[in-house]
Amino acid sequence: MFLITRLRKSFLMRICLTLAVVSLLWLHVGVFIYRGAEIDFEHSNIELAKPTNLTIPELMEKITIENNEQKIWNSKHVSWPPVNETEFWPKGIVITIQVHNRISYLRKLLRSLSQAAWIERALIIFSHNIYSEELNDIIQSIPFAAVMQIHFPYSTQLFPYSFPGDSPSDCPRDINKERAIAVGCSNAQTPDLYGHYREARYSQTKHHWWWKVNFIFGKIRALRDYNGPVVFMEEDHYVAEDFLHILWLQQKLLNGGSDCSFCNQAHILSLGSYPKYFNHREASNMVDLLPWSSSKHNMGMAFNRSVWINFQQCSELFCSVDDYNWDWSLLHVAQQCLPKLFGDPTNLKMKSKFILGALVLKAPRVFHIGECGVHHRKANCGTDTSTLRKAETSLRSARKAQTLFPSTLKIKNMLGTKGIRLKKGNGGWGDPRDRELCLSLTIFD
Repeated sequence: MFLITRLRKSFLMRICLTLAVVSLLWLHVGVFIYRGAEIDFEHSNIELAKPTNLTIPELMEKITIENNEQKIWNSKHVSWPPVNETEFWPKGIVITIQVHNRISYLRKLLRSLSQAAWIERALIIFSHNIYSEELNDIIQSIPFAAVMQIHFPYSTQLFPYSFPGDSPSDCPRDINKERAIAVGCSNAQTPDLYGHYREARYSQTKHHWWWKVNFIFGKIRALRDYNGPVVFMEEDHYVAEDFLHILWLQQKLLNGGSDCSFCNQAHILSLGSYPKYFNHREASNMVDLLPWSSSKHNMGMAFNRSVWINFQQCSELFCSVDDYNWDWSLLHVAQQCLPKLFGDPTNLKMKSKFILGALVLKAPRVFHIGECGVHHRKANCGTDTSTLRKAETSLRSARKAQTLFPSTLKIKNMLGTKGIRLKKGNGGWGDPRDRELCLSLTIFD
């Protein structure tokens, strides 16, 4: 009887041990399946560019050479700067596109750019954080405009296992500070304002944007004498065929004169926004002067060298505010730093303080069609292009009514009627290494 009892206990222990092992294996498989599903969920049906097979030392050398060379592609067919002056953009126009790896969105953007009026007078600068021969082939074969490629030299592709990428010694994002200190991870003392630790894939975006603008205004030799606006876009944007025509009209308003006595208060030209509905048939020539808002006017925005110099004077704040978003960081600059530089110090109530003004279109000419990316996730990323459908429907209606390419713009001054409430940062930028790297990327003339 005693032997039978021992055998039963041994049998039960084996069953329990087997169940425990099976449960553990299932947990690992479940995590693997979940993570795989998450990746598929994020990039379902999106065509992604294949990264290069070069080694990291080879890639670093290649990027250094190309950033120094600054080759302009297609210059034999489309000269830069333009040799013949025209009514629109007589000295040319510069467009920069920040590129990751979503080829399907990039192709849609390029197709829309190819159909835009005056695009042959543009220099399009593609700024990459992934080096890919596949992307190079697409971009270097663009026939409709002069093209340049620059490469962010501190990408996670170049630093996959060390800062500014994710280092094995870094703290996991969601570990609490006490536990982080106990385990001794390298950045345990510096979580962000929400108690989280840095993630390189997010912090890279702000670093890339800041480096790109510094490089364009401070390092690109072909732009040393260029004082016009630079348009900032991303790979998942889409443009209307008259976006450069509209930008020229905005630029004329910005220069002041009899057309608009208050437009010289604008600093940024905004081609894109996020309205619920598009109405290019009725509102194609309407523009408001508004305080610049990071969540509304960050798409297809344009500014010139003098505005950039003002932003540069606030680099300390831009690089220190605890927010991994470049646009929200710029809003802190607009509301905390620029008023101190340009406001009236004798006005204690600050009623006439400096406001970063933007000329904002009622009917946007740049659209965000990316359904999936850093901030957006949908199950049908490759097929759900609801914004693009809405935009094209509105543009078709405007084409029939012949309201695109207006001869003038109707401007309304809303600068003093709407205030932008400054919120605390979104976090993701508590690590002092990010702040130091950001400051080191600043290029002063």
